[in-house]
Amino acid sequence: MALSLLAALLALGLLHLLPQLAQWRGDGVFRGWVRQLDDTAGRGRVLLTLVVPAVLCLLLAELLGHVPLGVFLQLAFAVVVLLYGLGPHAFEADLESVLHAPDPVARQAAAQRLAEPGAQVAWNAHALGEAVALAALRRRFGVLFWFFVLGPAGALLYRLAQTLGRDDTLALDAASRRHARYVANALDWLPAQLLVFTLALVGHWDAVMTAWHRWRLHAAPTSWYTDGPDFLAAAACADIEVEIEAGDGYAQERSDPLLELVRMRGAFLRALLAWLSVVALIVLGGWLT
Repeated sequence: MALSLLAALLALGLLHLLPQLAQWRGDGVFRGWVRQLDDTAGRGRVLLTLVVPAVLCLLLAELLGHVPLGVFLQLAFAVVVLLYGLGPHAFEADLESVLHAPDPVARQAAAQRLAEPGAQVAWNAHALGEAVALAALRRRFGVLFWFFVLGPAGALLYRLAQTLGRDDTLALDAASRRHARYVANALDWLPAQLLVFTLALVGHWDAVMTAWHRWRLHAAPTSWYTDGPDFLAAAACADIEVEIEAGDGYAQERSDPLLELVRMRGAFLRALLAWLSVVALIVLGGWLT
């Protein structure tokens, strides 16, 4: 766990200093692998597409641990996988590009980089807040969650599952696309639930948990894999609305997308610090026992 924490800190630090590192990756190899499986379909195709790269990543990480300087090689490998998983754009850099855009046209164009492939972000506070919340989950917290749970293989599995399930430009049959979306939603579910709880702890508990409970009352038993984590966006937006109302609460502030963005960036930064602090405490506890 100590190695995982160090790798996460290094990857996040590198992306903060050099956000272009998140853009070095390409999906050409993965797209080629998807095309190689054209003769399969449905659940089996999705399973092969995702499990084979994850197993290879796991084996490589284990192999690096049995060579000279293996710990340093494992650390470097984990950082590289995290940089890949935290792409295709640095989350913080995309937020900054919206905030520092020189004009409204450039600002709206920058906001589109927060959206999923093929999706559009309307220029209003609520739509931008939803896009930020889902981008935070899929570009940062989801990757980190599965990295801390399963190591580099977990981070890679999560990233490839999100690409396979949400990128409509991939050549998939209808059954494979449906099951790929199920896997992507399922892998989102646990980190999204934990992130809601974290936002409640570091923000406004009543507002966040009320929004989460409202979703829970209407959620179907199968929503954990059939639906995306809309409850996270609703909870995050509810948290920010309370924060705005706690200030002056002017009407223009409640509908200002930039104000929503600034406050939501702060909320997710506090959530990130909370996650890293918990992992650090686990590492410290392991050292003391």
